[in-house]
Amino acid sequence: MKILTLNCRSFFISYQLLEWTDRAVLARGIVDRVELGDSFLTLERPGQPPQRVEADCPDHRAAIDLILQTITDPAHGLLARTDELAAVGHRVVHGGETFARSTIINDRVVEAVHEMEDLAPLHNPPNVTGIRAALALLPAVPQVAVFDTAFHQTMPAHAFIYPLPYEWYEHYGIRRYGFHGAAHCYAARRGAALLGRPSRECNLVTVHIGTGISICAIKGGESVDTSMGLTPLEGTMMGTRCGDIDPGIVPFMMQEQDFTARDMDRILNQKSGAAGITGNRLERPDYLARAAAGDERCLLAAEMEAYRLKKYLGAYTATLGRLDAVIFSAGTGAGEWLIREKALSGMELFGVALDREKNRRVQSADREEFIGAAGGAVPIYVIPTEEEMVLAEEVAGILGAGPAAHFSPAA
Repeated sequence: MKILTLNCRSFFISYQLLEWTDRAVLARGIVDRVELGDSFLTLERPGQPPQRVEADCPDHRAAIDLILQTITDPAHGLLARTDELAAVGHRVVHGGETFARSTIINDRVVEAVHEMEDLAPLHNPPNVTGIRAALALLPAVPQVAVFDTAFHQTMPAHAFIYPLPYEWYEHYGIRRYGFHGAAHCYAARRGAALLGRPSRECNLVTVHIGTGISICAIKGGESVDTSMGLTPLEGTMMGTRCGDIDPGIVPFMMQEQDFTARDMDRILNQKSGAAGITGNRLERPDYLARAAAGDERCLLAAEMEAYRLKKYLGAYTATLGRLDAVIFSAGTGAGEWLIREKALSGMELFGVALDREKNRRVQSADREEFIGAAGGAVPIYVIPTEEEMVLAEEVAGILGAGPAAHFSPAA
């Protein structure tokens, strides 16, 4: 059974083709610079050199059509026809309280996701655009929406309700939703496997590191708290997002600089975090390399990022009561050792002891690594992020071709 997964963002689409029967990745890649001009597709196949295809993609429909043309090209031997696809799985960032699990896409689902665009203005609009394009191009193929927020629907009310007028929650859905659900779900499952226990017996803290960064407390296999909130802006410091700040800063700066609400949203989401501190929007490996080399502003940003991760790690250790493992995603690989080392320093009191040499040797994002010190009470792992595998598992479960996980790793 062949499943295609799509992650549609504003100016690029990542895709993966899997043979679900034996969990084999047949191909993966991206279509970059969608709508921007000079767009291109990359194709990676196991045992084959990567390929690049230059093609004009003025919109998401053209980009998805290019993906379909590529995977059905006889030269690649992947699919003869698109009707060989059993289903398409779409990553959707925000499902609100409407979607607590993955679902087959129909017109009602598309409209509901569209109505939640204000909750994730950088993500849901391209998610919806990609879904509509795929439905038009593959009308006979079942398509499934897999929501980032669904994994965190197990949080208790005292964790997801904000200390604001309760009617804001009742009327506007103002609450903590959390994101990176597929990444945290995968980390929880792999963490349990590495510990040799059922997920329902594991208490874990998982740290997802990428352009966005979030941390999750997982108790008995279920999310009980997570750092991102109503939107992906809350939580730890990120590449361009500020994370937690005093809310009073917003009206103060709006008054001082005559900023509009849109101005502030752009600054907090796109001009803050590491970019705000360094004054440059650097690629993450470059920023971390400069920090390791002693660049003053990059080092300050790295110290801030690690410090905030440490605060969340300590808080979630207290929330869980018993910590069985800390799981870091591999992120971009190179340079991430610096953040892990700084975030975990001084955590020995909680049984979290890092082997610095093992940690520094992890310079890639393609394999699982144990980086805990010998004799440490709490194992520490770095694992590759395989969100697409979770998307495919959700799709298979919906189609009845696998366990109906629905983002519940407690098995």
